[in-house]
Amino acid sequence: MTNFAYQPDDYECERASNSYLMSVVAVIVGLPLPVINLIATGIFYLNNRKSTYFIRWHCTQALLSQVIIVLMNSVGFYWTLSIIFRDAIVTNAYIAYIITVLFFNLMEFIVTVYAASRTRQGKHVELWVFGPLTNEICKA
Repeated sequence: MTNFAYQPDDYECERASNSYLMSVVAVIVGLPLPVINLIATGIFYLNNRKSTYFIRWHCTQALLSQVIIVLMNSVGFYWTLSIIFRDAIVTNAYIAYIITVLFFNLMEFIVTVYAASRTRQGKHVELWVFGPLTNEICKA
């Protein structure tokens, strides 16, 4: 876990927390299109990339987590469309993939809400895969 040399103020905590909540809100608004949450999180990141290190770090981590989810969702989305519109066959591989995607989306939703609430309290949250990567991208 990376510790910051200072305690972020309420403004920083709120902005950092909002970076995670942006993806949750975007999922609710643009549910059928898997790229909507990435676009919303990306816009939020671009608007905050010159903010304090705490805000920038959490915006970057939220964006990185969305990239992986969008890639997985896009494959499932287009695979489903091909089954519906091209008379493709529903295979065991398709069912397994959709179950995996649903599991990862559920876990990402839970972790995002957790990260948003802890970050809003001023606690630094590093996600298992994305925290070290964010540390490499966001050098102080």
